[in-house]
Amino acid sequence: MENQPQTQSRTLFDENQVGDIKLRNRIVMASLTRLRCDQKTGVPTDMHVKYYAQRARGAGLIITESAPISHVGQAQLGAGCIYTEEQTEGWRKVVEAVHKENCPIVLQLWHGGRASHPLLIGQQNIAPSPIALRAVLRSKNVPHETPKEMTLEDIAQVRTEFKQAAINAKKAGFDGVEVQAANGYLVDQFLRSATNQRTDDYGGSVEKRARFCLEVIDDLIEVYGKGRVGIKISPVGRSMDMYDEDPKATFSYLLSELDKRGIAFIQMMEPGQMLSEIKFKIPTYYPPGNEQIENVAKTFRPYFSGTIITNMRHTPETALEVIKNGDADLVSFGRLFIGNPDLPERIKNGWALAEFDDSTLYGGNEKGYSDYADYVVMSE
Repeated sequence: MENQPQTQSRTLFDENQVGDIKLRNRIVMASLTRLRCDQKTGVPTDMHVKYYAQRARGAGLIITESAPISHVGQAQLGAGCIYTEEQTEGWRKVVEAVHKENCPIVLQLWHGGRASHPLLIGQQNIAPSPIALRAVLRSKNVPHETPKEMTLEDIAQVRTEFKQAAINAKKAGFDGVEVQAANGYLVDQFLRSATNQRTDDYGGSVEKRARFCLEVIDDLIEVYGKGRVGIKISPVGRSMDMYDEDPKATFSYLLSELDKRGIAFIQMMEPGQMLSEIKFKIPTYYPPGNEQIENVAKTFRPYFSGTIITNMRHTPETALEVIKNGDADLVSFGRLFIGNPDLPERIKNGWALAEFDDSTLYGGNEKGYSDYADYVVMSE
């Protein structure tokens, strides 16, 4: 197994090889959709350049905010998109700034599926099956609508959009791409039984529900090569009203197939209601994720021989524990990177971690985005 050094000697600051990408440590900045782009253009700005460069100074790897691969794929306006030349150029400036800090950066590719809304995209949204998300669209405070069931032509079109987005990402200089297959968005909707009720070759059995995801992965490998492609999954996550009746069967099959393809990494979300502590609660009608699988990375470690990134509410202490146990190879931090642009340095030195202002999480300007300060060491 490529990243399975012996347990107790591992630290968060070991160098690591993730597919074709070399990392200086095991600390990853997780994708954080902060909605600072212009809602009409989706073009990253100089504010994004500063924000990502600040956090690249010590991180082993940056994974960007979810980047919509098409206008129809937008589930929230204001994210940095990747389907036009102008958007690609905006991201190129971000990549160049991050690389100046000697940090690799991967673009997360995103399609919202049923999590989008006609009020956002000006047309009916699409999904594997015509099953509405039982929640309100946060930005408009209106119920989600029943999506259109995707035809085979729709599926082929979205695959093309994923591939073109990867081509654009490569033009922008990204070191790789990650498929957003977690948190109730389109790829996740195909994977899980509650949202995929199809009766054709893309629904029903585990193998058929995983088909779309694996086809997208294959398309991205054609662009980047297997050593620069990753995926994010949330097998028991409840975000966006998601559920799978047998996540062990679904995701053990998926991971075994991904292992055959030799992709660079899989980022796995542990159980937990995403964003529940920051006043954005999506109603859930299913049992807590830990009633199905308590430890996701540990459960699925045997099915994938590449790099596993564990994600979801880790502290520096729990991160070190999971690395030493060998359940994962890297740890991605989201919330802690918001208020701590120098997070790796704080962890290394045992410095206090700053809180973040949850009222400035989404939209707005530099306040609560790129204005958080580094830790100040007081002289005696």
